Amino acid sequence: MTSRAVLSAGSNIGDSEAFLRSVVDAAGDDLVAVSDVYLTAPWGGVEQDDFANVTLIVEADRTPAEWLEFCRSCEQAAERVRDVRWGPRTLDVDVITVDVDGTTVVADDPDLTLPHPRAELRAFVLVPWLAVDPDAVLVTEVGPRAVADLISGLDSAEAAGVRRAGALR
Repeated sequence: MTSRAVLSAGSNIGDSEAFLRSVVDAAGDDLVAVSDVYLTAPWGGVEQDDFANVTLIVEADRTPAEWLEFCRSCEQAAERVRDVRWGPRTLDVDVITVDVDGTTVVADDPDLTLPHPRAELRAFVLVPWLAVDPDAVLVTEVGPRAVADLISGLDSAEAAGVRRAGALR
């Protein structure tokens, strides 16, 4: 079984670039692509600093649950604390979508809903993803949609608010 996953990582506490780099390093040989760093205003209405975000495409013989465990282990290594929903964090790593043997996994599991239920609404996920995969497609409630089309459908201010900061060092 070969799976390909799209992961989104963000940080806005401490050395954000180092936390993002730690995810890339942990992916090791499973890393297919990583976006540049993008800065975005926080989501959810909690007063905090902007986030630094990257999107990773990874591929390995892992189940979706194993990709989730990978994300959680990266967060744990960054001493992530889940105090406030949508609040500041050292590192947040989400599984956006997983394809197993070329088929997109659709799951409504309490631990891991796939594809990520709000990914299609979040420019900070979509813009970096499109940058590393111009043909990216996300399965939504209405079926598969090109990520480029999803971005076009967002509020223009939100999409413009995702600012490229450069390559991850």
